[in-house]
Amino acid sequence: MFHEPTDGVIRGKSQLTMATEVFRLLRGSWGGCIVGRHKERHMTAVIKQTVDELTGKLLIAMPGIGDPRFERSVILICEHSCEGTMGLIVNKVAEDVKLSDVALQLELGTPESGVSQDVYFGGPVEMGRGFVLHSSEYVSGLSSHKIIEGVRLSGTLDVLEDVTQGRGPSKALLALGYAGWGEGQLEAEILQNGWLTVEADAEFVFSSGSDSKWSRALGKLGIDPLMLSAEAGHA
Repeated sequence: MFHEPTDGVIRGKSQLTMATEVFRLLRGSWGGCIVGRHKERHMTAVIKQTVDELTGKLLIAMPGIGDPRFERSVILICEHSCEGTMGLIVNKVAEDVKLSDVALQLELGTPESGVSQDVYFGGPVEMGRGFVLHSSEYVSGLSSHKIIEGVRLSGTLDVLEDVTQGRGPSKALLALGYAGWGEGQLEAEILQNGWLTVEADAEFVFSSGSDSKWSRALGKLGIDPLMLSAEAGHA
């Protein structure tokens, strides 16, 4: 779960092909998923313009997105390139998994008193893989990637062990699975008004009240959720 990166299946692609793309896309730490390709020629310019602009942004699902897994989701984009995008949902706490369950499975002992038991649904891809978004004063000795100021991403066992034992980062968000898009797919979905984007900050990422994060993310854009309809993005 928190060991070496594992390979999965990207709709019709072999594990070897996917592994190659993973290492190219995210420096060997994370993977991406292709749930449909958009190869319209007009997308080329859009892709080039947004290669570096989306990393570290919050992705806000619009009503009527058409996929219940992403309904009212807020996603922190951890990596975006010409070849794809990887992010973690930061506002959906898993109902059937707790930190104690993960720690038990990995033989890490019982979490210290006061350590949050919440485990988040990071996305529908490779839900057996774990990731930790954490405050930047803590740097994993094995793998740690800066996302934005005050937020780093680690996916190795050492950070989870430290969190469990109460000696880890001051703020942490444990997620299982991730959200991924193939080349040009996310750009196409944004152009079709499936998502809104806004700047992310550490305070928001680690804030409590997951149920209100979607509306608070919209509030960053000055948007009242009550003014949005399920038909948004389908005009």
